[in-house]
Amino acid sequence: MTNMFEFRTLGRAKTPIFSTISCAAAFMLLIFADSFIYNLSLHSIAFGTKENFPVVYNRETGGARQIPLNSVKEVVERDYSEDQRNFNPPINVTEEERIAWFRTVLPEFEIFKSTRLTQQFEGRVRSFFNGKCEVRFFMTWISPAESFGRREFIAMDSLFKAHPHGCLTILSPTLDSRLGDRILKPLQDREFRVLAVAPDASFLFKDTPAEAWFVEMKSGNKDPGEIPLAQNLSNLLRLAVLYKYGGVYLDTDFIILNKFSSLRNTIGAQSIDPVSRNWSRLNNAVLIFDKNHPLVYKFIEEFALTFDGNKWGHNGPYLVSRVVNRVARRPGYNFTVLPPMAFYPVDWNRIGDYFPRPKDQVTSKWLETKLLQLGKEAYGVHLWNKQSSKLKIEPGSIIARLILDHCSICEHVYSS
Repeated sequence: MTNMFEFRTLGRAKTPIFSTISCAAAFMLLIFADSFIYNLSLHSIAFGTKENFPVVYNRETGGARQIPLNSVKEVVERDYSEDQRNFNPPINVTEEERIAWFRTVLPEFEIFKSTRLTQQFEGRVRSFFNGKCEVRFFMTWISPAESFGRREFIAMDSLFKAHPHGCLTILSPTLDSRLGDRILKPLQDREFRVLAVAPDASFLFKDTPAEAWFVEMKSGNKDPGEIPLAQNLSNLLRLAVLYKYGGVYLDTDFIILNKFSSLRNTIGAQSIDPVSRNWSRLNNAVLIFDKNHPLVYKFIEEFALTFDGNKWGHNGPYLVSRVVNRVARRPGYNFTVLPPMAFYPVDWNRIGDYFPRPKDQVTSKWLETKLLQLGKEAYGVHLWNKQSSKLKIEPGSIIARLILDHCSICEHVYSS
Protein backbone atom coordinates (compact mmCIF):
# COMPACT_ATOMS: atom_id res chain seq x y z
CA MET A 1 0.00 0.00 0.00
CA THR A 2 1.27 3.47 -0.86
CA ASN A 3 0.03 6.87 0.18
CA MET A 4 -1.08 9.28 -2.53
CA PHE A 5 -1.99 12.93 -2.47
CA GLU A 6 -5.42 13.16 -4.12
CA PHE A 7 -6.62 16.50 -5.44
CA ARG A 8 -10.09 15.45 -6.48
CA THR A 9 -10.82 16.12 -2.84
CA LEU A 10 -8.84 17.96 -0.19
CA GLY A 11 -8.21 14.82 1.81
CA ARG A 12 -5.68 12.08 1.31
CA ALA A 13 -6.35 8.60 0.06
CA LYS A 14 -4.52 5.30 0.04
CA THR A 15 -4.24 2.92 -2.90
CA PRO A 16 -2.18 -0.11 -3.97
CA ILE A 17 0.41 0.80 -6.61
CA PHE A 18 0.73 -0.58 -8.63
CA SER A 19 24.20 -16.63 -27.92
CA THR A 20 25.60 -18.68 -27.70
CA ILE A 21 25.52 -18.07 -31.51
CA SER A 22 25.96 -21.13 -33.70
CA CYS A 23 29.22 -21.28 -35.57
CA ALA A 24 27.59 -22.80 -38.63
CA ALA A 25 27.96 -20.30 -41.45
CA ALA A 26 24.59 -21.29 -42.87
CA PHE A 27 22.81 -19.50 -40.03
CA MET A 28 24.78 -16.28 -40.02
CA LEU A 29 22.54 -14.49 -42.49
CA LEU A 30 19.51 -15.31 -40.39
CA ILE A 31 21.13 -13.85 -37.31
CA PHE A 32 22.46 -10.78 -39.13
CA ALA A 33 19.12 -9.12 -39.73
CA ASP A 34 18.20 -9.02 -36.08
CA SER A 35 20.94 -9.57 -33.53
CA PHE A 36 23.81 -8.08 -35.53
CA ILE A 37 22.00 -4.95 -36.63
CA TYR A 38 20.75 -4.52 -33.07
CA ASN A 39 24.33 -4.71 -31.82
CA LEU A 40 25.47 -2.24 -34.47
CA SER A 41 22.89 0.34 -33.61
CA LEU A 42 23.39 0.11 -29.88
CA HIS A 43 27.16 0.26 -30.22
CA SER A 44 26.76 3.36 -32.42
CA ILE A 45 29.01 1.85 -35.13
CA ALA A 46 28.75 3.19 -38.66
CA PHE A 47 28.34 0.63 -41.44
CA GLY A 48 31.72 -0.38 -42.77
CA THR A 49 30.48 -1.10 -46.31
CA LYS A 50 28.21 1.58 -47.66
CA GLU A 51 28.36 -0.27 -51.01
CA ASN A 52 25.63 -2.53 -49.67
CA PHE A 53 23.13 0.30 -50.19
CA PRO A 54 23.07 1.14 -53.93
CA VAL A 55 19.31 1.80 -53.77
CA VAL A 56 18.10 4.41 -51.29
CA TYR A 57 14.54 4.69 -50.03
CA ASN A 58 13.49 8.30 -49.78
CA ARG A 59 11.60 8.66 -46.49
CA GLU A 60 10.20 12.02 -47.55
CA THR A 61 8.72 11.02 -50.94
CA GLY A 62 8.07 7.35 -50.28
CA GLY A 63 10.01 6.32 -53.41
CA ALA A 64 13.23 4.49 -54.14
CA ARG A 65 15.93 5.62 -56.55
CA GLN A 66 19.44 4.73 -57.72
CA ILE A 67 22.06 7.23 -56.56
CA PRO A 68 25.89 7.25 -56.69
CA LEU A 69 27.67 5.46 -53.86
CA ASN A 70 29.22 8.68 -52.59
CA SER A 71 25.74 10.14 -52.23
CA VAL A 72 24.60 7.01 -50.42
CA LYS A 73 27.44 7.48 -47.96
CA GLU A 74 26.38 11.06 -47.37
CA VAL A 75 22.75 10.05 -46.76
CA VAL A 76 23.68 7.26 -44.32
CA GLU A 77 26.17 9.41 -42.47
CA ARG A 78 23.57 12.14 -42.09
CA ASP A 79 21.31 9.56 -40.51
CA TYR A 80 23.96 8.78 -37.90
CA SER A 81 24.13 12.37 -36.85
CA GLU A 82 21.74 15.00 -38.05
CA ASP A 83 24.12 17.65 -36.83
CA GLN A 84 27.54 17.23 -35.20
CA ARG A 85 27.82 20.87 -34.28
CA ASN A 86 28.06 21.90 -30.67
CA PHE A 87 24.87 23.65 -29.66
CA ASN A 88 25.87 24.20 -26.05
CA PRO A 89 25.52 27.94 -25.44
CA PRO A 90 28.63 29.94 -24.52
CA ILE A 91 29.06 30.65 -20.84
CA ASN A 92 30.32 33.76 -19.07
CA VAL A 93 28.92 36.01 -21.78
CA THR A 94 26.31 38.74 -21.72
CA GLU A 95 22.71 38.11 -22.72
CA GLU A 96 23.25 40.17 -25.88
CA GLU A 97 26.31 38.08 -26.83
CA ARG A 98 24.41 34.84 -26.25
CA ILE A 99 21.48 36.00 -28.40
CA ALA A 100 23.96 36.94 -31.16
CA TRP A 101 25.48 33.44 -30.92
CA PHE A 102 22.03 31.89 -31.00
CA ARG A 103 21.15 33.70 -34.22
CA THR A 104 24.21 32.19 -35.93
CA VAL A 105 23.30 28.59 -35.02
CA LEU A 106 19.53 28.94 -35.25
CA PRO A 107 19.34 27.74 -38.91
CA GLU A 108 20.96 24.44 -37.85
CA PHE A 109 18.42 23.56 -35.14
CA GLU A 110 16.37 20.69 -36.58
CA ILE A 111 13.49 21.31 -34.20
CA PHE A 112 12.85 24.73 -35.74
CA LYS A 113 12.80 23.46 -39.33
CA SER A 114 9.75 22.62 -41.38
CA THR A 115 10.50 19.60 -43.57
CA ARG A 116 8.49 17.02 -45.45
CA LEU A 117 8.83 14.74 -42.43
CA THR A 118 7.60 17.30 -39.92
CA GLN A 119 4.74 18.23 -42.25
CA GLN A 120 3.64 14.57 -42.14
CA PHE A 121 3.68 14.50 -38.34
CA GLU A 122 -0.03 14.86 -37.68
CA GLY A 123 -1.06 12.31 -40.30
CA ARG A 124 1.53 9.74 -39.22
CA VAL A 125 0.61 10.01 -35.55
CA ARG A 126 -3.11 9.83 -36.31
CA SER A 127 -2.57 6.74 -38.48
CA PHE A 128 -0.38 5.16 -35.80
CA PHE A 129 -3.07 5.63 -33.18
CA ASN A 130 -5.75 4.15 -35.45
CA GLY A 131 -4.64 0.73 -34.30
CA LYS A 132 -5.58 -0.53 -30.87
CA CYS A 133 -3.42 0.98 -28.14
CA GLU A 134 -3.75 -0.29 -24.59
CA VAL A 135 -1.89 2.84 -23.44
CA ARG A 136 -0.43 5.73 -25.43
CA PHE A 137 3.17 6.40 -24.43
CA PHE A 138 5.37 9.30 -25.51
CA MET A 139 9.10 9.97 -25.24
CA THR A 140 11.27 12.74 -26.66
CA TRP A 141 14.80 12.50 -28.11
CA ILE A 142 16.39 15.66 -29.50
CA SER A 143 20.00 14.47 -29.19
CA PRO A 144 21.83 12.76 -32.10
CA ALA A 145 20.49 9.30 -32.96
CA GLU A 146 23.82 7.58 -32.26
CA SER A 147 23.66 8.69 -28.64
CA PHE A 148 20.45 6.69 -28.16
CA GLY A 149 22.12 3.72 -26.49
CA ARG A 150 21.46 0.59 -24.50
CA ARG A 151 20.21 2.41 -21.43
CA GLU A 152 17.53 4.11 -23.49
CA PHE A 153 16.67 0.86 -25.26
CA ILE A 154 16.04 -0.76 -21.87
CA ALA A 155 13.36 1.85 -21.17
CA MET A 156 11.48 0.81 -24.32
CA ASP A 157 12.08 -2.89 -23.67
CA SER A 158 10.59 -2.73 -20.18
CA LEU A 159 7.71 -0.60 -21.43
CA PHE A 160 6.60 -3.32 -23.85
CA LYS A 161 7.18 -6.07 -21.30
CA ALA A 162 4.57 -4.42 -19.09
CA HIS A 163 2.38 -3.17 -21.96
CA PRO A 164 2.69 -5.56 -24.94
CA HIS A 165 -0.35 -3.91 -26.54
CA GLY A 166 0.75 -0.34 -25.83
CA CYS A 167 1.89 2.22 -28.41
CA LEU A 168 5.08 4.26 -28.06
CA THR A 169 5.64 7.45 -30.04
CA ILE A 170 9.12 8.99 -29.82
CA LEU A 171 9.20 12.65 -30.82
CA SER A 172 12.62 12.91 -32.44
CA PRO A 173 13.98 14.61 -35.56
CA THR A 174 17.07 12.37 -35.34
CA LEU A 175 15.54 8.93 -34.67
CA ASP A 176 13.13 9.49 -37.58
CA SER A 177 15.95 8.23 -39.83
CA ARG A 178 17.56 5.05 -41.14
CA LEU A 179 19.63 4.71 -37.99
CA GLY A 180 16.53 5.21 -35.93
CA ASP A 181 14.82 2.45 -37.93
CA ARG A 182 17.68 0.07 -37.10
CA ILE A 183 17.56 0.94 -33.42
CA LEU A 184 13.81 0.25 -33.24
CA LYS A 185 13.89 -2.83 -35.51
CA PRO A 186 14.29 -5.47 -32.75
CA LEU A 187 11.09 -4.20 -31.13
CA GLN A 188 9.16 -3.87 -34.36
CA ASP A 189 10.24 -7.38 -35.42
CA ARG A 190 8.45 -8.62 -32.32
CA GLU A 191 5.35 -6.70 -33.40
CA PHE A 192 5.62 -4.07 -30.68
CA ARG A 193 4.12 -0.78 -31.80
CA VAL A 194 6.78 1.93 -31.71
CA LEU A 195 7.14 4.96 -33.98
CA ALA A 196 9.89 7.59 -34.12
CA VAL A 197 8.53 10.72 -35.74
CA ALA A 198 10.01 14.15 -36.40
CA PRO A 199 7.75 16.52 -34.44
CA ASP A 200 5.98 19.46 -36.00
CA ALA A 201 6.54 21.90 -33.17
CA SER A 202 4.41 24.61 -34.75
CA PHE A 203 1.47 22.21 -34.94
CA LEU A 204 1.95 20.98 -31.38
CA PHE A 205 2.21 24.48 -29.93
CA LYS A 206 -0.62 25.96 -31.98
CA ASP A 207 -3.49 27.37 -29.93
CA THR A 208 -1.53 27.03 -26.70
CA PRO A 209 0.42 29.65 -24.71
CA ALA A 210 3.62 28.13 -26.17
CA GLU A 211 2.78 29.34 -29.69
CA ALA A 212 3.91 32.95 -29.15
CA TRP A 213 6.97 31.81 -27.16
CA PHE A 214 8.05 29.51 -30.01
CA VAL A 215 7.60 32.23 -32.65
CA GLU A 216 9.74 34.60 -30.60
CA MET A 217 12.43 31.95 -30.05
CA LYS A 218 12.48 31.11 -33.79
CA SER A 219 12.95 34.77 -34.60
CA GLY A 220 16.26 34.78 -32.72
CA ASN A 221 15.20 37.63 -30.47
CA LYS A 222 14.90 35.61 -27.26
CA ASP A 223 17.72 34.53 -24.97
CA PRO A 224 17.91 30.68 -24.93
CA GLY A 225 19.98 30.78 -21.74
CA GLU A 226 23.09 28.86 -20.71
CA ILE A 227 21.32 25.50 -20.47
CA PRO A 228 21.20 23.64 -23.81
CA LEU A 229 17.96 24.60 -25.53
CA ALA A 230 17.24 20.96 -26.44
CA GLN A 231 16.71 20.20 -22.75
CA ASN A 232 14.13 22.93 -22.38
CA LEU A 233 12.44 22.08 -25.68
CA SER A 234 12.03 18.53 -24.38
CA ASN A 235 10.32 19.95 -21.30
CA LEU A 236 7.88 21.82 -23.52
CA LEU A 237 7.31 19.12 -26.16
CA ARG A 238 6.21 16.59 -23.54
CA LEU A 239 3.59 18.99 -22.28
CA ALA A 240 2.35 19.90 -25.75
CA VAL A 241 2.00 16.30 -26.96
CA LEU A 242 0.10 15.30 -23.83
CA TYR A 243 -2.21 18.29 -24.18
CA LYS A 244 -2.82 17.50 -27.86
CA TYR A 245 -3.28 13.70 -27.60
CA GLY A 246 -3.37 12.60 -23.97
CA GLY A 247 -1.46 9.61 -22.62
CA VAL A 248 1.73 8.88 -20.69
CA TYR A 249 5.00 10.77 -21.06
CA LEU A 250 8.16 8.97 -19.90
CA ASP A 251 11.81 9.96 -19.78
CA THR A 252 14.15 7.53 -21.54
CA ASP A 253 16.04 6.59 -18.35
CA PHE A 254 13.31 4.47 -16.81
CA ILE A 255 12.70 0.81 -16.03
CA ILE A 256 8.99 0.10 -15.99
CA LEU A 257 7.93 -2.47 -13.43
CA ASN A 258 4.12 -2.46 -13.43
CA LYS A 259 1.28 -1.52 -15.74
CA PHE A 260 0.22 2.11 -16.06
CA SER A 261 -3.21 1.35 -17.51
CA SER A 262 -5.06 2.16 -14.27
CA LEU A 263 -3.51 5.62 -13.93
CA ARG A 264 -5.15 8.85 -15.09
CA ASN A 265 -4.26 12.49 -14.57
CA THR A 266 -1.28 11.68 -12.38
CA ILE A 267 2.07 13.23 -11.52
CA GLY A 268 4.72 11.88 -9.16
CA ALA A 269 6.40 13.43 -6.14
CA GLN A 270 10.19 13.24 -6.08
CA SER A 271 10.44 14.02 -2.38
CA ILE A 272 8.26 14.57 0.67
CA ASP A 273 8.63 16.69 3.76
CA PRO A 274 9.73 14.45 6.65
CA VAL A 275 7.52 16.28 9.14
CA SER A 276 4.30 17.11 7.30
CA ARG A 277 4.57 14.09 4.94
CA ASN A 278 3.32 16.33 2.14
CA TRP A 279 5.24 16.43 -1.13
CA SER A 280 8.07 18.95 -1.27
CA ARG A 281 9.04 18.55 -4.94
CA LEU A 282 7.38 17.03 -7.97
CA ASN A 283 9.09 15.80 -11.14
CA ASN A 284 8.13 15.84 -14.82
CA ALA A 285 9.91 12.63 -15.87
CA VAL A 286 6.53 10.85 -15.74
CA LEU A 287 3.32 12.65 -16.66
CA ILE A 288 -0.04 10.95 -17.19
CA PHE A 289 -2.85 13.18 -18.38
CA ASP A 290 -5.98 13.21 -20.51
CA LYS A 291 -6.18 15.24 -23.69
CA ASN A 292 -6.78 18.97 -23.08
CA HIS A 293 -6.33 18.63 -19.33
CA PRO A 294 -6.44 22.08 -17.66
CA LEU A 295 -3.41 21.38 -15.48
CA VAL A 296 -1.25 20.59 -18.53
CA TYR A 297 -2.47 23.85 -20.08
CA LYS A 298 -1.32 25.64 -16.92
CA PHE A 299 2.09 23.93 -17.20
CA ILE A 300 2.44 25.19 -20.80
CA GLU A 301 1.32 28.67 -19.78
CA GLU A 302 3.85 28.77 -16.95
CA PHE A 303 6.63 27.68 -19.33
CA ALA A 304 5.82 30.47 -21.79
CA LEU A 305 5.40 33.18 -19.16
CA THR A 306 8.34 32.38 -16.88
CA PHE A 307 10.90 30.75 -19.22
CA ASP A 308 14.44 31.03 -17.90
CA GLY A 309 17.16 29.15 -19.76
CA ASN A 310 19.78 29.88 -17.12
CA LYS A 311 18.35 27.93 -14.18
CA TRP A 312 18.47 24.14 -14.21
CA GLY A 313 15.06 22.64 -13.52
CA HIS A 314 13.23 25.97 -13.65
CA ASN A 315 11.32 24.94 -16.78
CA GLY A 316 10.93 21.29 -15.72
CA PRO A 317 10.61 19.81 -12.21
CA TYR A 318 10.41 23.19 -10.50
CA LEU A 319 7.81 24.36 -13.00
CA VAL A 320 5.36 21.55 -12.32
CA SER A 321 5.96 21.98 -8.60
CA ARG A 322 5.16 25.69 -8.75
CA VAL A 323 1.97 25.21 -10.74
CA VAL A 324 0.60 22.31 -8.70
CA ASN A 325 1.28 24.17 -5.48
CA ARG A 326 -0.65 27.13 -6.90
CA VAL A 327 -3.74 25.28 -8.19
CA ALA A 328 -3.96 22.34 -5.78
CA ARG A 329 -6.95 23.65 -3.88
CA ARG A 330 -8.75 25.33 -6.74
CA PRO A 331 -11.82 23.70 -8.27
CA GLY A 332 -11.69 22.21 -11.77
CA TYR A 333 -8.29 20.54 -11.52
CA ASN A 334 -8.74 16.82 -11.00
CA PHE A 335 -5.39 15.10 -10.60
CA THR A 336 -3.44 12.86 -8.29
CA VAL A 337 0.06 13.24 -6.87
CA LEU A 338 1.64 9.86 -6.19
CA PRO A 339 4.37 9.53 -3.53
CA PRO A 340 8.04 9.03 -4.44
CA MET A 341 7.80 5.23 -4.29
CA ALA A 342 5.60 5.23 -7.40
CA PHE A 343 8.16 6.58 -9.92
CA TYR A 344 11.17 7.84 -7.93
CA PRO A 345 11.77 5.16 -5.28
CA VAL A 346 15.44 6.08 -5.14
CA ASP A 347 16.62 9.68 -5.27
CA TRP A 348 19.36 10.90 -7.61
CA ASN A 349 22.00 10.98 -4.86
CA ARG A 350 21.38 7.32 -3.90
CA ILE A 351 20.95 5.74 -7.34
CA GLY A 352 24.54 4.48 -7.21
CA ASP A 353 23.52 1.97 -4.52
CA TYR A 354 21.43 0.08 -7.11
CA PHE A 355 24.31 -0.78 -9.48
CA PRO A 356 26.84 -2.89 -7.49
CA ARG A 357 26.40 -6.59 -6.75
CA PRO A 358 25.81 -7.48 -3.07
CA LYS A 359 29.06 -7.88 -1.18
CA ASP A 360 27.85 -9.82 1.87
CA GLN A 361 24.81 -11.30 3.57
CA VAL A 362 23.64 -7.97 4.90
CA THR A 363 23.59 -6.29 1.49
CA SER A 364 22.07 -9.42 -0.07
CA LYS A 365 19.20 -9.33 2.40
CA TRP A 366 18.71 -5.58 1.83
CA LEU A 367 18.67 -6.18 -1.94
CA GLU A 368 16.02 -8.89 -1.76
CA THR A 369 13.85 -6.75 0.53
CA LYS A 370 14.20 -3.77 -1.78
CA LEU A 371 13.31 -5.83 -4.88
CA LEU A 372 10.20 -7.15 -3.14
CA GLN A 373 9.14 -3.63 -2.17
CA LEU A 374 9.71 -2.25 -5.66
CA GLY A 375 7.71 -5.04 -7.27
CA LYS A 376 4.75 -4.37 -5.00
CA GLU A 377 4.74 -0.59 -4.70
CA ALA A 378 6.55 1.00 -7.66
CA TYR A 379 5.39 1.55 -11.21
CA GLY A 380 8.97 2.10 -12.30
CA VAL A 381 12.45 3.25 -11.34
CA HIS A 382 13.95 6.48 -12.62
CA LEU A 383 17.66 5.88 -13.26
CA TRP A 384 18.72 9.55 -13.05
CA ASN A 385 20.93 9.13 -16.10
CA LYS A 386 22.90 12.31 -15.46
CA GLN A 387 24.23 10.71 -12.29
CA SER A 388 24.24 7.01 -13.29
CA SER A 389 25.15 6.87 -16.99
CA LYS A 390 28.82 6.07 -16.25
CA LEU A 391 28.02 3.39 -13.68
CA LYS A 392 28.48 -0.26 -14.65
CA ILE A 393 25.53 -2.57 -14.07
CA GLU A 394 27.02 -5.45 -12.09
CA PRO A 395 25.51 -8.96 -12.25
CA GLY A 396 23.21 -9.55 -9.28
CA SER A 397 22.69 -5.85 -8.62
CA ILE A 398 19.23 -4.35 -8.15
CA ILE A 399 19.33 -2.75 -11.60
CA ALA A 400 20.46 -5.99 -13.27
CA ARG A 401 17.74 -7.97 -11.53
CA LEU A 402 15.09 -5.43 -12.45
CA ILE A 403 16.13 -5.39 -16.10
CA LEU A 404 16.20 -9.19 -16.38
CA ASP A 405 12.77 -9.45 -14.75
CA HIS A 406 11.20 -6.70 -16.88
CA CYS A 407 12.64 -7.05 -20.38
CA SER A 408 11.41 -8.67 -23.57
CA ILE A 409 14.64 -8.79 -25.59
CA CYS A 410 17.05 -8.82 -22.65
CA GLU A 411 20.36 -8.27 -24.46
CA HIS A 412 23.44 -6.36 -23.31
CA VAL A 413 22.22 -5.97 -19.74
CA TYR A 414 25.62 -5.77 -18.05
CA SER A 415 27.21 -3.57 -20.70
CA SER A 416 24.45 -1.00 -20.41
